[in-house]
Amino acid sequence: MLIPMTIFLAAGVMTTGSQTATTAAFGPSNPFFAPSTLPFHAPPFDKIKDEDYQPAIEAGMAEQKREMDAIAGDKSAPTFDNTLVAMEKTGLLLHRALSAFSAVTGANTNPLLQKVKTEEAPKLAAHEDSIYLGSKLFARVEQVYSNRDSLKLDAESLRLLEVTYDKFVRSGAKLSDAKKSELKKLNEEISTLSNAFTTKLLAATKEAAFVTKDKAALAGLSDAQIAAAAQAAQGRKLEGYLIPLQNTTQQPEATSITVRSTREVIFKNSLTRTERGDANDTRQDVPRLAQLRAQRARLLGYESHAAWKLEDQMAKTPAAALKFMNDLVPVATAKAAREAKDIQDVIDATNGGFKLEPWDWDFYAEQVRKAKFDLDEAEIKPYFELNNVLENGVLYAAHQLYGINFKELKDIPVYQPDVRVFEVSDVDGKPLSLFYCDYFKRDNKNGGAWMSSFVVQSKLLGTLPVIYNVANLPKPAAGEPALISFTDVTTMFHEFGHALHGMFANSEYPSLSGTSTARDFVEFPSQFNEHWAIYPAIFNNYAKHYKTGAPMPPELVAKIKQSQTFNEGYDLTELLAAAELDMQWHTLSADAPVQDADAFEKKALEATHLSLHGVPPRYRSTYFSHIWGSGYSASYYAYLWTQMLDDDAYQYFEEHGGLTRENGDRFRQMILSRGNTQDLSKLYIAWRGKAPSAEPMMKFRGLEESAPTK
Repeated sequence: MLIPMTIFLAAGVMTTGSQTATTAAFGPSNPFFAPSTLPFHAPPFDKIKDEDYQPAIEAGMAEQKREMDAIAGDKSAPTFDNTLVAMEKTGLLLHRALSAFSAVTGANTNPLLQKVKTEEAPKLAAHEDSIYLGSKLFARVEQVYSNRDSLKLDAESLRLLEVTYDKFVRSGAKLSDAKKSELKKLNEEISTLSNAFTTKLLAATKEAAFVTKDKAALAGLSDAQIAAAAQAAQGRKLEGYLIPLQNTTQQPEATSITVRSTREVIFKNSLTRTERGDANDTRQDVPRLAQLRAQRARLLGYESHAAWKLEDQMAKTPAAALKFMNDLVPVATAKAAREAKDIQDVIDATNGGFKLEPWDWDFYAEQVRKAKFDLDEAEIKPYFELNNVLENGVLYAAHQLYGINFKELKDIPVYQPDVRVFEVSDVDGKPLSLFYCDYFKRDNKNGGAWMSSFVVQSKLLGTLPVIYNVANLPKPAAGEPALISFTDVTTMFHEFGHALHGMFANSEYPSLSGTSTARDFVEFPSQFNEHWAIYPAIFNNYAKHYKTGAPMPPELVAKIKQSQTFNEGYDLTELLAAAELDMQWHTLSADAPVQDADAFEKKALEATHLSLHGVPPRYRSTYFSHIWGSGYSASYYAYLWTQMLDDDAYQYFEEHGGLTRENGDRFRQMILSRGNTQDLSKLYIAWRGKAPSAEPMMKFRGLEESAPTK
């Protein structure tokens, strides 16, 4: 997942008095006062204290407001340079502070940082409102836009003009003053609720961890996993063992734990984490957020939030996104039904005496996989040691495809001791990027995995990218190796695909650089990069036993490949269920009453034919952080849309020799380096030679046999 820095610019109202008081404390002693002197302008985390963020953020807002006011008040006729280019040069202090703040509040937060985030979220959003709802500034942008055909701009500059003008209009620049005031009030509540949701979810996920003093309840886990559970309990000063929750509905330990009652408790803890009637319950926040977003969309002239959100995406309309998903539902659920039958057969054959429940699926699916492919997760994990996967898998693949090189740096300060930093050099040896990776789960880290940046590439600003990946892989007990699943391996390749998109950025303007694209395009490079995890020349280089260094035996490799499409019906169905829930919430009209979260979810899943008892949504409505706390509202379908793109793209590689430098360089030049500098559909077609097809997606994911007969 991509986490943009602008997540903090969701909406809101600035409190001027507070800003003035705090800004007074900002001065040369603040580490954000001047650009970092570290390589690539990396954040000086060894000098940054928690109390430095707030004054820097507020000083940054004040500085950018002055810069924007100067552009708006320019007495000379508006031109592309004195308006659009000038705007691109504003906000440097604000970005320095926010990019670091975003990283630590997402991956290493604490009560003080959460308090600052709560206070600043509405102010930051109001700051953005003050820019995009400013009539004088918009008048200048609009005049340049009206004259665009006579300006003889290069393609990237014209794209910047079009994107900027569109952002002003979609933000409400053409509204009357009265409606702008109404919009600001809506934005204030949206911002406050969204931030509250994120805070509640982090706390709720921590509190819903499974805790037991009975070691026997964890039967089926390895000694290393049990030791890690004991260490996790000690970390919270608890007796016994603790299994923290991941952000998804299903939990990875369910694959191994043999005690059915334990699996049931873990599953129900996960399912109800934010529905416990306590301070972290989100059942009131979610429906109100959906209603507020619908009301804002109506004010902006759209029939729903989804209609507003998708207008500048590849799908363009909710109808197009829904049709794409609805066409997949029969395929996915038919395969999931067959998988459920296979699982029930195993339960019956072992005299289980019960019907399949959601907390049984992963455990018995693993039994089916063992029976069908003679493949045991415990047998393959020793070949996937995290550091080896990173260096000899993820980074090695990037070197083979693109010729870039990596050198670990020990002298770059980090925000947490587990974080590693690599300098990335280009084919010609020139510096290309810094790359940070932070893989282990912590209680003060948001769930999931993501990529973002400390510094965005821009030729205009003379900056090179500083990129980071974050994940939530289980941290082993002291002295033990970090052995991960092949799913975790794929996640590492996925997030590094986002990183490559940022590293290879080669744009003039920061607003168009790297991952600054539509949601239903930005997941394309990341999902495409997953294919190299199983590609023989890459896989054989990293899939080696952590003790002996021996490569994975060919027969075991073959089993993994044969099982690649195993459980695909379940995986696709849970993803579709989450994506459909997202779209159902965000196609509500502004006149719809505030919904009951659980009743709405039940009705929505039934209406979309995704109410399968054994297959819950990947995220339930009340802990769906992508859509309520991040930038994926009405956009979770993007993971499916970009599966079509990434499989179609991999088909191109297969047709042209696979993993070669020629293919990698062409993909880098025509896709990864281009950011949002061109219409994305045209960008893809220019590289591929034709529009994307869903056929490779059906083939690579083993769904062809599930497709309805035409």
